[in-house]
Amino acid sequence: MDKRGKESSFRLIAMVMLATLFVAFFWDQLEFIKNSVDYVLNPSAGFLLRWNLEIGMIIIVFILTVITTLVQKYATDQETLKELKKEQKEVQKEMKKYKDHPEKIMELQKKNFESIPKMMKLSMRGIIFTGIPFVLFFRWFMDFFEAAGNPKLLGFMSWFIFYIVFSLIFSSILRKYLKVV
Repeated sequence: MDKRGKESSFRLIAMVMLATLFVAFFWDQLEFIKNSVDYVLNPSAGFLLRWNLEIGMIIIVFILTVITTLVQKYATDQETLKELKKEQKEVQKEMKKYKDHPEKIMELQKKNFESIPKMMKLSMRGIIFTGIPFVLFFRWFMDFFEAAGNPKLLGFMSWFIFYIVFSLIFSSILRKYLKVV
């Protein structure tokens, strides 16, 4: 299998991130973006949130987490990521052996740091596919919850904290189940 398709350049990631920032920044000025997203999300996600705020939000968070997990699994080179993580664990074990030898630890840390850009490049590929849609979703969430008076979910959490907490829970379960690095 050709692995070049699952690697991405930092330039492409940076371009997507800039486009994402552009969308987020001009959300209120570019009505066609806001109205288009509202047209799609209000009847679907809005319906779920109006039906039952907590359960609707849990369903939405679960769906978004499934999407991001599947994108991460199939848009990245999982084999190479597993190999790099395994190498990092081995280097960390060696570092524990040589904890009294600072020069050896520095050498091992340098070796460990060399793999970070490659891992980041491989891991960030999912952002290319999910960056802009997620910003659109989050901007819509901001507007929806602001219009609803910023209710507290479960009585004490903002929608954003609720999203983060449940996303972490669902993500850890899905990553383990789907064997995603």
